[in-house]
Amino acid sequence: MKFRDWLRPGVRLKRWIFLGTMGVLFIVFGIMEYSRNPTFYFLYKLFWLYLVFLGIFVIYLAIGQGMKSIIALINKGYINIRLDSRNLESLIYEKRLLVKGPKIVVIGGGTGLSTMLRGLKYYTSNITAIVTVADDGGGSGDLREDLGILPPGDIRNCILALSDTEPLMEELLQYRFKDGRLKNQSFGNLFLAAMDGISSNFEEAVQKVSSVLAVTGKVMPVTLDNVILKAKLKNGNEVSGESNIPEEAVAQNSPIERLFIEPENAKALEEAINAIEEADAIVFGPGSLYTSIIPNLLVKDISAAIKKSDAFKIYICNIMTQPGESDNYDVAEHINAINRHVNGEIVNCVIANAGRIDKKLSEIYKKQGSNLVNIDKERLRKLGVNLVEGDFVKVNKDLIRHDAEKLASILVETIMEKKLFYDKRKIIEYFYLSERLKQNKNQAN
Repeated sequence: MKFRDWLRPGVRLKRWIFLGTMGVLFIVFGIMEYSRNPTFYFLYKLFWLYLVFLGIFVIYLAIGQGMKSIIALINKGYINIRLDSRNLESLIYEKRLLVKGPKIVVIGGGTGLSTMLRGLKYYTSNITAIVTVADDGGGSGDLREDLGILPPGDIRNCILALSDTEPLMEELLQYRFKDGRLKNQSFGNLFLAAMDGISSNFEEAVQKVSSVLAVTGKVMPVTLDNVILKAKLKNGNEVSGESNIPEEAVAQNSPIERLFIEPENAKALEEAINAIEEADAIVFGPGSLYTSIIPNLLVKDISAAIKKSDAFKIYICNIMTQPGESDNYDVAEHINAINRHVNGEIVNCVIANAGRIDKKLSEIYKKQGSNLVNIDKERLRKLGVNLVEGDFVKVNKDLIRHDAEKLASILVETIMEKKLFYDKRKIIEYFYLSERLKQNKNQAN
């Protein structure tokens, strides 16, 4: 921008320059009068001191608001601020800037959570993934039953999503045996189980595996207690076991009324509580509403810490409804289910898919009892929840998933706008993320 452009109407900068100038004049005038007339009585001197402090406050206000105006101009493209790309890439590679990224806590489980983490790790290394341990199906359930360890499957996926490993190593850890007693068992699960055997507890085992795989951020179980997920259906029947709940809800043609865990006083990890207390943003999902996200919130220490936290709380809604869990749910009903289980309102913003899918794929999912989640903007407005929409659909072998890069990008933009923009201590992180987002968008184009 040229100098005359700064003086154009609508820039919203002249007023703060003028206000700052007035603050300087207050200070200068106050100091001069105070020192020039030492014989003035006390109240008169107090007035000039008040004028000095008023000037300091006015300058502070003008600088703060002026910076916001400049940031707004940068975002609109009127001002170009560029960091040297070679130095920036070097800093990113060395993780010097990633360490200063926003502190984000993600809560959930399943494939949805790990998908999002793959995109999010390119914006910050201050990620804490708090993962459900209620899984009792598949290979994780077998290890849980045979060895008495917490289910490693979801934790393994999150570790790999945040790791900095060679593709061959990831392929090895995701490999599933096809025959024998280990059939359908993941090598990564066995690796975690072996690490648990040489560690004092499962938390330490997860930390060691994370260290070996150079994980960006932290992955941790929500609790070290052996919790069992149970559900009360609307017909009054109770169902035990995470893998059984949606199946029984479909079989009995009765939706889930409420979830609970045993033991009900399961203790959360202290490190998880600390991460929530220090977070800039807390993200729920994406993942199965009743079997991946809500089970974490049933740990009382976790839900209590979330309620107390002043972090910006974001729910990432599923793209499709899930049979036995969220049949015919719209976005607002997903949020209502979360609120019911924590006895309060904890969601500030929801990120929901507004993209469409082709007719053929829609029919495939419809036969399975699944449909696109509808967005009712009026219901969300009544809930007092901000809505961020986008096309996040990514199809892989007829499976609908969130696009990791698009989701991470919109998530970071939302955190910047709703949290970092108003925190003067985060100004460097704001500029870094802004530049990073521009680079990713240019690469995508």
